[in-house]
Amino acid sequence: MKKLTIILFLVVYASLTAQDYNLKKGYTAEGYDVVAYFSNKAIEGNKKFTTTYNNVKFKFATKENLETFKKDPQKYIPAYGGYCAYAIGAKGKKVSIDPETFEIRDGKLYLFYNSWGTNTLKMWQEEGAEQLRKKADANWLKLIN
Repeated sequence: MKKLTIILFLVVYASLTAQDYNLKKGYTAEGYDVVAYFSNKAIEGNKKFTTTYNNVKFKFATKENLETFKKDPQKYIPAYGGYCAYAIGAKGKKVSIDPETFEIRDGKLYLFYNSWGTNTLKMWQEEGAEQLRKKADANWLKLIN
């Protein structure tokens, strides 16, 4: 009975954790290589180089980037589960992203919506990224609890 309770807890915890990530296309960052962003490149990952962390899938362009991620995954995980940082900060809403619109700020990856003439990365920068980031941090805690 104790074993069953532990297994049930782990399954429930895993499902709750996975909901905190934007998993459009089945992967974090829509399958783009989260390590490559830190070289200022938005590169779609290859199915040959995948891993699972926090019960979500990550795809990488190269074996080297996969190995780099495995050494320090927390460094590469996108802020706010990979949802649009601007929308989390300005509206407190989970919004999809354009995986080619991103910013590395203070060693953290931020992803943004960019479609139909709305580039939220530009809005983030013009409206004050630091203030929006503080709001996003607070809003994110409300969204995941």
